[in-house]
Amino acid sequence: MIQSVDVAPGDPRLPAAPNVIVVYSDLNCSFAHVAVHRLHETRERLGLTGEVHFDHRAFPLELFNLGVNERPGVDSEIAVLGALEPDAGWQLWQEKDWRYPVTMLPALEAVQAAKHQGLPVAEQLDRALRKAFWAQSRCISLRNVILDVAAEIGVVDVTDLARRLDRGEARAAVLQQFESARDDRVICSPHLFLADGTNAANPGIAARWVNGDFGIGFPVIDSDEPDIYRTLLEKAASLA
Repeated sequence: MIQSVDVAPGDPRLPAAPNVIVVYSDLNCSFAHVAVHRLHETRERLGLTGEVHFDHRAFPLELFNLGVNERPGVDSEIAVLGALEPDAGWQLWQEKDWRYPVTMLPALEAVQAAKHQGLPVAEQLDRALRKAFWAQSRCISLRNVILDVAAEIGVVDVTDLARRLDRGEARAAVLQQFESARDDRVICSPHLFLADGTNAANPGIAARWVNGDFGIGFPVIDSDEPDIYRTLLEKAASLA
């Protein structure tokens, strides 16, 4: 089922091209990790790689909540969300506690900066940063870790990325995307938008918290309909 908000033509949340899906999300969001994995895997399975692209937009939870996602809440989600998509890559944090990321803004900026090399490059960097955090316990708050991840995937011009990061060129884009998402215009991380206004918040997943809110209780998945990604991708392809 598509959970949507009203979107008018010309809305800044919509993609600039009909064959693009906008993905508002945070990197430190387990639901977004599931969504991005399903987007990539479904696109490849449908043979739409190279035809449909993802435009990642920042939904910086730390700006909404005035603090990074708290680790107890994140840890409580891993077993539940990991069971939905184990191949996305998951593990409980294995590094020292003091190496846990305290901000995702530098990594979110890196994804925006990589767009200067094309959406396909930014897509791959976004996915690699998610895997680095969720599956490898790497502190993607750090400049050197971000650039190491970028170098490892082999498609990023790391020198160009470092130059843009050091100049702070992408901070304005992250803040503009945050502003475009406020006041419930973007419901949550993840929230997807197609060029015709079709949009889906946390696509296919209905979840609730029991025995307390985030960081105290734990999530329960009431329903999961992963086939919604096929519907969204095929619609984006048809719009093109």
